[in-house]
Order: sequence, then structure tokens, then C-alpha cells
Amino acid sequence: MVDFYPPTSPYDSGFLDTGDGNRVYYEQLGNPEGKPALTVHGGPGGGAMQRPTRAWDPEAYRIIRYDQRNCGRSTPHASDPAADMSLNTTQHLVDDMERLREHLGVDKWLLNGASWGPTLILAYAQQYPERVSEIVIQSVMTSRRSEIDWLYRGAGQFRPEAWDRFREGVPEEERDGDLLAAYARLMENPDRAIREKAAADWLAWEDAVIAGEPNGVPGVYSNREADARIAFVRICAHIFGNGAWLEEDQLIRNAPKLAGIPGVIVHGRHDMGCPVQTAWELAKAWPGARLHIIEDSGHAGSDAAGEVVRDAIEAFKNR
Repeated sequence: MVDFYPPTSPYDSGFLDTGDGNRVYYEQLGNPEGKPALTVHGGPGGGAMQRPTRAWDPEAYRIIRYDQRNCGRSTPHASDPAADMSLNTTQHLVDDMERLREHLGVDKWLLNGASWGPTLILAYAQQYPERVSEIVIQSVMTSRRSEIDWLYRGAGQFRPEAWDRFREGVPEEERDGDLLAAYARLMENPDRAIREKAAADWLAWEDAVIAGEPNGVPGVYSNREADARIAFVRICAHIFGNGAWLEEDQLIRNAPKLAGIPGVIVHGRHDMGCPVQTAWELAKAWPGARLHIIEDSGHAGSDAAGEVVRDAIEAFKNR
């Protein structure tokens, strides 16, 4: 097992002006002359970790983390009804990553992330393979419509009482239609109380999906402050309601473009939100990728899953 390193806090932070009214917050930790590594957070809309990191060798790595558009410390924040969600698409987010790389003077970087993070990582790496040195991803989602439908409908087979409550969170006349579109409309309502109620109903469902997994923690999605809850759900409903603007199977179909990029895929056997089938299909399509299925893990991970991720990060640091 790779030991944790001493806590490392940022040595630099700033905002990237995207040129369309958005400002993306970023920070850097570790060694300014070290190997660049970008951490891509999940959600979408979850925001970057704000506590010191201990998983990366601060002498070997230049660790970069950032808040994707409209969440975390980036502005405008999606909790503000005036924030224009039409400027938050997968391509906008990929462009932000490339703009950030150029802004920071990085030639190539290791990409690391979990959940929604792999969707963005794969989309970026397939567009800019020459800018990616390695990839380490966990709890993989490629945002196919079939995966999104599973998360917000199919998984209800295992939590029918919770899914009924999720369904009942939208107006009665919309309950047999597109629930994500219905929630997206609620999240655009000018009445903050309506947005808060919709966010609470959505996050209660997200909580229910993973709470029963190995190492599942009740309230993991709901346990954030009010503006962050609203932003998370508004962004999720917007992006997932549009299928992340990706063709079905696009990221798996185009995985051969990643040939030559070493990849480590870590996925929990009992991941209820993102079933392991996606990680399996991705590993088969990605030349040279190594898949680790962790038997005691769900979407939230486990000590064993964390150990595999840290081992990969450690192995790549001097490559």
C-alpha cells in the first residue's frame, strides 16, 4: 500500500477567463517543476476538493485542480438564476481544460477523476491525445443515455420507494415523461424555494442509490450547503438531460484514439449508480488500458479501490 503523503495545500490559485463571461477557478499544489497532473471532479457540478491533498507525492507532482463552469468557486454560480446554462456543455468544458493547460504552460498532463470526471477526461483525451501522458479513472461513467436512464430510472428497481419519491418531485402531469427535463425546468424557476425543494428531492434519490452499497454513506450528496446543492442539481439536470451532447457510445467507440496513453480504470463491483459493465466495455475498447474491478467497492469507493488508484499515481510519477 502507498502511504499517504503529508498534507499539501495550494501554492498558487487564480481564475481563468473563458472569454464568454465565465471565470473558472483553479489552484496548483505540490512541486511547480513536477509532473503535471489534472484532477477532474465529478458531479457534474460537484466542485473540486477543497481540503489538502495527501494522495500525491508533492515532490514529484505538480497537481492542478479546478472547479468546472458554474460550480464551486467558479463564476457565475449555477445557484444564481442569471447564470446561462447554454454556455455549459461538454464541449465548453473540454475547451476550458485545454484553455487551462495553455494558460498554465503545461505540455502534457496526467488526468485523474471519478464518476462524471471520466466522461470529461475521455472526451478531452480523444480530442487532444497528444496532450495526455496517462489516465487514472475510477467509478467510470461515459454518460451514454442508457447509463443516465439507469441512474435516474432503472436503479429504481432496487430502491422503489425512493424512486417514487424522486418521481413525485415533479408536477403530476410530468411524472410519466422525461423526469430529467422536468427537474431541469424546476431548477430554472425564479422562485428559490421551488429550486431548493427540487434540489432536495433530486439529491435524496442520489443518496438512496449509493447508501446501500459497500461503504455507502447516508446523505453524501445532500450534505452540502444550499447554494452548492442548487448548483449541483441544476448542472446535473442540464447536462444529463441533454445526454451530455455526446452520441450514444461515442466515448467507448472512440477509445482506440487513446492507444499509446497508459490507462488505469478502477471500478467497484457493487457500483449501483454506474454499473461495472461500462468500465468493462471501455477497457476492451481502449488499447493498453488496465481494468481493476474491486470486490468490496461501490460508487463511493473503498480502501482497496483507493489503494489501486494511489498505486497507479505512484507508478506514473517518474514515467
